[in-house]
Amino acid sequence: MHASTVRSLLVRGMLAGLIAGLLAFAVAYVVGEPPVDGAIAVEEAQAAHEAHAGHGGGAAAAPEAAGEEEEAVSRPVQSTFGLATGVLVYGVALGGIAALAFSFALGRVGRFSPRATAALTAAAAFTTVYLVPFLKYPATPPAVGNPDTIGKRTTLFFLMILLSVLLGLAAVVAGRRLAPRLGNWNATLAAAGGFVVVTAIAFAVLPANDDAVKAGFPAALLWEFRLASLAVQAVLWAVFGIVFGALAQRALTSRTAATDASAPLGAPLAG
Repeated sequence: MHASTVRSLLVRGMLAGLIAGLLAFAVAYVVGEPPVDGAIAVEEAQAAHEAHAGHGGGAAAAPEAAGEEEEAVSRPVQSTFGLATGVLVYGVALGGIAALAFSFALGRVGRFSPRATAALTAAAAFTTVYLVPFLKYPATPPAVGNPDTIGKRTTLFFLMILLSVLLGLAAVVAGRRLAPRLGNWNATLAAAGGFVVVTAIAFAVLPANDDAVKAGFPAALLWEFRLASLAVQAVLWAVFGIVFGALAQRALTSRTAATDASAPLGAPLAG
């Protein structure tokens, strides 16, 4: 694929990521922020209870001291401008990366149209980058886990992402090599089955995050947050796949038409 074509697809991927990020932000604000506020309220209530139990009669001074501490960024700003900035930057960055992956995959994973290849790329990215790591290390609201192990938990989560992406690439390579002997459909099933088996082994080998959620945290609130997190990612990748597929289809079709139109002009000269 020509460098100018890849550059054009990269720009369109970032634009699609921006559009997907806008819709993902709307979902995050509507369904994601309420459980975050609930988790913060639970954490504050637990902190107040621990302060009262630990200091007895001096507990009245603890809330006042805590109230005097000012946050660097207020909660309203975090839930609006901060959330929007984070989701939009995330969407643009992943949109650009997914566009480069699309440029590599187009024509190499089967005779799919650009729109279908974009949908497959988005589905594969959602599965390997988010869904598989989420199943092993589900998302948790802020201020819920043990702060002393946040570094370890973050490392394990990114290790799971890296492993999932590598296993996904290995499954694609295995499927292509098995296709001549098994056929496309059977090769795809064999590669997908191998991905599931090896991923299950990785789930069993990697340590669990036993201290990711404090004892006594409301289970309903935890699952509400996790489902909201899953919904945000699903919307992000679904919208990206649809928008980028349309943009890529139009760009590549226009470029092919322009190339075909210019070909007859050179034919007499070639003769």
